[in-house]
Amino acid sequence: MRRDARKCARARRRCAVSLAAGAADVGLGPAGCRRSGRDPAVDRRVLGAQLTPRDAPKIILENVTLGYERRPAVHHLSGEIAPGDLLAVCGPNGGGKSTLLKGLAGLIAPMGGRILRGGAKAGAFAHLPQAAEIDRTFPICVQDFIALGGLRREGLFSGFGADEDARVEQAIDAVGLFGFEARTLETLSGGQMQRALFARLVVEDCAVILLDEPFGAIDAATTLDLLALIAAWRAEGRTVIAALHEFDIVRQAFPKTLLLAREAIFWGDTAQALSPENLRKAKDMAAAYDERARLCERDEAEHADAV
Repeated sequence: MRRDARKCARARRRCAVSLAAGAADVGLGPAGCRRSGRDPAVDRRVLGAQLTPRDAPKIILENVTLGYERRPAVHHLSGEIAPGDLLAVCGPNGGGKSTLLKGLAGLIAPMGGRILRGGAKAGAFAHLPQAAEIDRTFPICVQDFIALGGLRREGLFSGFGADEDARVEQAIDAVGLFGFEARTLETLSGGQMQRALFARLVVEDCAVILLDEPFGAIDAATTLDLLALIAAWRAEGRTVIAALHEFDIVRQAFPKTLLLAREAIFWGDTAQALSPENLRKAKDMAAAYDERARLCERDEAEHADAV
């Protein structure tokens, strides 16, 4: 292992408890690695070698309502996400996209209905939060931050062995961050941070991956590289669900889309979901939403007829 990497590894073992305590509060991102004779973009030859086949569970949402303090943000959502689906969740700001991902990840419990995860625990889903939710002042180097993806597998007190160190190093190479291992998060650019977050997902190695606005405020080269990684995840049988605002990316790379404006406007083929008529419906529904609305008790039969 390289000298800086060895320093980080020793530091990681000394502060495993403190890192775990802050794991939920930190995150990463763009390109810029400087490796002699090596393009900083994702090495497509490496990607497949880093991923292992995963049998993703079928996810079923049955009349799910999600929200905060008895105020719903997602209303009566029903549908299925098949194993290996590549699903975009689109809609206006405040339409419930992030809330839905948090519900799927088990970070918030449904206020009504239920989410069936095919026997998988909610915590078995990898979740990448929005950049605004990440505390980049947390004192941790890039390599240690990426290594946090292995905590679920390795445990808090077992330490990180040679196999786990190798996994982290491979993930760093896969996202083009060679040479950044000893850098702190606050020194990274937006794209470098996002690359580091994706490297942590590679280390986490989950069958279902939830991405909350993963392409916001990053450069075009990083976007293309991370889209290549998402395609590789799908090829390995993983399910990827991403909340996105970039309709051009959705049309290019995501075959299925849920158009969400508190309630489902359309769930299915992306071209149909993002039709002018459906986008207009989503805009009108978002404009009519009452922020003071309380949890409604909709009759199950009425909901079944509406769906």
